[in-house]
Amino acid sequence: MTRRLSRWACVLAVGALAVTGCRDKPVDHMQRARDAIFEKRPDEALVEYRKAYEMLLRDETPEALVMRARALKGAADVYWLEQRKVKEAVSVYRQLIQQCPEAPESLEARIILAELLRVHYRDLRGSIDQLTAALHRNPPQSAELQYQVAKSYFELQDYPQCELEAKKLPDRFATSPYVDDALFLQAQALAMVEGKRQEALRTYADLRTRFPDSELAPYALFEMGKLRADAGDNEKAIETWVECLKTHPEPSLVQDAIARARRRLANLTVEGIGKKEVAFDRAKQARTSVEAMGGTAEEAARDRGD
Repeated sequence: MTRRLSRWACVLAVGALAVTGCRDKPVDHMQRARDAIFEKRPDEALVEYRKAYEMLLRDETPEALVMRARALKGAADVYWLEQRKVKEAVSVYRQLIQQCPEAPESLEARIILAELLRVHYRDLRGSIDQLTAALHRNPPQSAELQYQVAKSYFELQDYPQCELEAKKLPDRFATSPYVDDALFLQAQALAMVEGKRQEALRTYADLRTRFPDSELAPYALFEMGKLRADAGDNEKAIETWVECLKTHPEPSLVQDAIARARRRLANLTVEGIGKKEVAFDRAKQARTSVEAMGGTAEEAARDRGD
């Protein structure tokens, strides 16, 4: 009798567990997945996200679609953030975008996917496609995404398109902290296009006028000097670089540029033409702006107050 009762107790217990299992809902699996992530058990989290997703595939209600997007996003994030499995993460992010294109999670997925494609696959055009699609939804970080699009075109050496994309940022997001970055990038792109040197100069000057306290302002002035030197106007280049010495964080770099321009000017003078010692000048580099402008070491010492 006791053995029969014990057997029935086991049957009832198994039946109760089965009923409990049948009552599990997608939300229960989602919660277990989040708990597993918190407890550093990513493999278990993936199992729970998969269970939730499979249950939701049979449900086309708006609520189910919302939860399906969250399950896919959760699984993709586990692959990327917890396990650093780029291939698997890319696959699930793509699956999310395809199945739930309008979900908020898909917008986040596009931004992450763009970074993964750029960094891990060097697929710059694929990255641009994802960023462009994200921009169509006007996310809060649109200015940053627009800058990334422009920068990617620069890396592709598509300088005309880079200039166009960089120009959009100040026009559309005038108050963004990325405006000075965009102007600098736009000027760099213009400088790489034949016949656009003057436009590049104007854009660098615009950056300095609009953002005099930007950390990019001294770099813009230095680039202006380079453009003038490349155009053969070494005197104007030197004048620009001397001004640049006041604010540039790497004055030795500026002084080297000034010294090279001085040597080019010396080679162009009547006295310097044909002289081997001038043509192959390897004299000690100028240490101060006075020496760089052609002054003697004694004049430089007086200027320093020595």
